[in-house]
Amino acid sequence: MSTFSGISTALSSLTAQRQALDVAGQNIANANTVGYTRQRVDMQSLNATGAPSMFSTPLGAGNGVNVVGIARMGDEFLDARLRTQTSISSYNGSTATTLERLESVVTEPGDTGLSSGLQQFWSAWEDVANSPDTPATRTALMGKATTLTTQIADTYRAFESQWSQARSEADALASQVNSAAKAVADLNEQIRGVLVSGGSANELIDKRSELITNLSQLVGATSRPQADGTVNVMVAGNPLVSGDRAQAIQVQGSYVMTAALAEPPSATDALRLTWSSGTPLVLDGGELAGTMTALQPGSLGGPIANAVAAVNDLATQVGTAVNAVHQTGTTLAAPPNDTGVDFFSFTAGAPAALGIKVAITEPNLVAAGNGTNGAYDGSIADAISQLREGPSSPDRAWQTFVVDLGVTTEAARRRAAVSETTRANAENLQRSNASVDIDEEMTNMLSYQRAYEGAARVLTAIDDMLDTLINRTGLVGR
Repeated sequence: MSTFSGISTALSSLTAQRQALDVAGQNIANANTVGYTRQRVDMQSLNATGAPSMFSTPLGAGNGVNVVGIARMGDEFLDARLRTQTSISSYNGSTATTLERLESVVTEPGDTGLSSGLQQFWSAWEDVANSPDTPATRTALMGKATTLTTQIADTYRAFESQWSQARSEADALASQVNSAAKAVADLNEQIRGVLVSGGSANELIDKRSELITNLSQLVGATSRPQADGTVNVMVAGNPLVSGDRAQAIQVQGSYVMTAALAEPPSATDALRLTWSSGTPLVLDGGELAGTMTALQPGSLGGPIANAVAAVNDLATQVGTAVNAVHQTGTTLAAPPNDTGVDFFSFTAGAPAALGIKVAITEPNLVAAGNGTNGAYDGSIADAISQLREGPSSPDRAWQTFVVDLGVTTEAARRRAAVSETTRANAENLQRSNASVDIDEEMTNMLSYQRAYEGAARVLTAIDDMLDTLINRTGLVGR
């Protein structure tokens, strides 16, 4: 075997160890880069060259080492687990956020809630029943009634504002999904081109992996690796990204709550999520799924719609119950013994919570008595004050809604906390596998450095051998 063959062996080692040092340096440089996955050089020994011969050939060592690739130390199963848990956590978190916002609007129990306003309203009727001949109590009643109708309307508008906010968030989330999907498709094309040319696309794969995880947070996306290095991103069983092509999604439907929630009288432009082609899309996870659920009618489990229905029902129950009793009483205004007067009125075509108003305009129109027990009888006022009692009272219905909201919110909050803990555990497992360990990299660098130095010493030894062979052989006898 030629002495010169050792040079190529030493050179292959120098080249391989230098590449390994470069990769270790890249790992250390990106130790704090979000989404970066550590890399390793895959080396393979080169076999000894075999030459056909009629006679035996001397045994020889191999021809050194070769770098066959730079491996990305990611784990598809850990990535898939993280994305699944991220999808669940995002959905539960979105649902809990919606309910917590509703709780902040209801403010029960408290001095500013509707329960307090109802109690003050019924107490004002009780004051009129105790002092029906005092104009001040009737004036105070009208003031409390106006305050109650204002509270009801303000609560409705707060729910409406929350719905509008969620509607805008749905559009923003859909836009983020489309941008991320387009970016994944572009990266698929770049990665395929790099791999075909024999290069390393690890950094591009890291970026794509981060985008897919973001898509799992938004719409519960999953990935399916392909043989050419690309991935197909699936949403609800349908391809959001296929190779270098991405589909777009869109949120369709009214930006006005009453039109979208059939409030009233019917939904003229219901909210829905579709592909750009118009095909319906029903998500099974992610933040956008939670937001779309919050925007749905109450029949489909929409919490905002249920809250809106509760405050409308409260307004309707208070107005109709009070009017039914008030119409049987008599007022103090001319003509005498006037009956059939409504205390509240409703605006036709408007939601009950916004349409309820105090119908009477002066204290003498308050029908506090029945007219048979004298001008200043307070029996009707007393009967109205008792409307707060009973299982079917407006107060009891509102309290039931508030309790249900509190229980549902607490359950959603717990689910969100548990799913977030699970997601964090999945993320820790994924990071422990993919993240850079500085101590490990320093150890590897030392190993590569020593191997490089050893190869250099081999090259020096071969150089000395060749110097002896070339410059000193044949000098004997001169």
